[in-house]
Amino acid sequence: MSIFITGATGYLGSYVASILLDTHKDRLSLLVRGRDRAQAVDKLWRAFQLHMDAKKFYESLARIDFVLGDLTSEAPHLGIAPDQYKKLVRSTDSVIHIAASLNRKSEKACLNTNLRGTLGVIKLAQDANATGGIRRFSHVSTVAVAGQRDRETVQEDTAIDWNRSDYDPYGRTKKFCEHMVRELLPDVPKTFFRPSIVMGDSRRVETTQFDMVRAFCVLADLPAVPVRPDARLDIVHADFVASAIATLHQKKKTAHEIYHLSSGEGAKTAIEIATALAGATGKSPPRFLPGMEKPFSGLVNTMMNLPKANPLFVPASLLKVFLPYVTYDTVFDNTRVCKEMGKAPVPFTEYAAPLYRWAKGVNFEYPYQPLPAAPKGVSRGSKSLELR
Repeated sequence: MSIFITGATGYLGSYVASILLDTHKDRLSLLVRGRDRAQAVDKLWRAFQLHMDAKKFYESLARIDFVLGDLTSEAPHLGIAPDQYKKLVRSTDSVIHIAASLNRKSEKACLNTNLRGTLGVIKLAQDANATGGIRRFSHVSTVAVAGQRDRETVQEDTAIDWNRSDYDPYGRTKKFCEHMVRELLPDVPKTFFRPSIVMGDSRRVETTQFDMVRAFCVLADLPAVPVRPDARLDIVHADFVASAIATLHQKKKTAHEIYHLSSGEGAKTAIEIATALAGATGKSPPRFLPGMEKPFSGLVNTMMNLPKANPLFVPASLLKVFLPYVTYDTVFDNTRVCKEMGKAPVPFTEYAAPLYRWAKGVNFEYPYQPLPAAPKGVSRGSKSLELR
């Protein structure tokens, strides 16, 4: 039996899959978009090299089944070949659905990937449950399902309010994805994971996800920011989020159905984060001008109209998307996950400065390495890998 996982070639998904390989013995069936298995292996290596060397990667392939498909496919069953789909349905013991479009500016991308894609994964889970039963469906959502908030501490069970406006298509579609999972898998044990702002790793400086990091670096380099100094920023590191997903998914029974994977009341304020970053920038913390939020947003909108080749366009596009998430002073209670995991996340202030220095040092590009030649007796394209 195996765990069917979507999004394993993405940032958070690669963390979850690598942790499961390290700490559990299940086989992993990974949905990967690619023309063939060899291309799927290369895509997985690109994601996994943040977590392991090539030798360990090749060893891990012995426990991985690649499922070629696409959340946005117009073909039935996520575009998975009929014979492989039948085998997948029979072998799937549980599902972890991580893949999603994070494009907060594109409603089309969010509708196609988040809504249609999640519906396809739900149908697969229905077929697997009808065939032999599945023990759990874990859905990775987002705290953004809570909609527009200001100066609040949000609890899991009261986060979704259908009368509340959303910040963007991402939060709106993810909220409805949760609804679909509940309505269409009524008899399957379910776990909903809602990460807050996921940024960096508490154990190392390297990351492969730069959008939010770059937005924060832009803000850190400004002489003044349109944020209240006491505004809390709910930032959590990827290793904590992924560990919670992998650990709780594998539990026979969880204490709750919904978990905020966040910093909660431990979230640091803007001034605390700015002070921590000051050592990395070599400058004093910026001035905090919360009354300038609307003029600042107007300036960002103006910069968005610049040609894409203009150096101001990229920082403007990042700030356009993420500014609401750093100015609304809202945190998401994480008491549940901390109690069940027996630990709390590391404060962002403890790893913010090293992350800032490294990200700027590599110019916000991870130094990817090509996959070396396979060890003797191992073929990238073979279905059966025998390591000697």
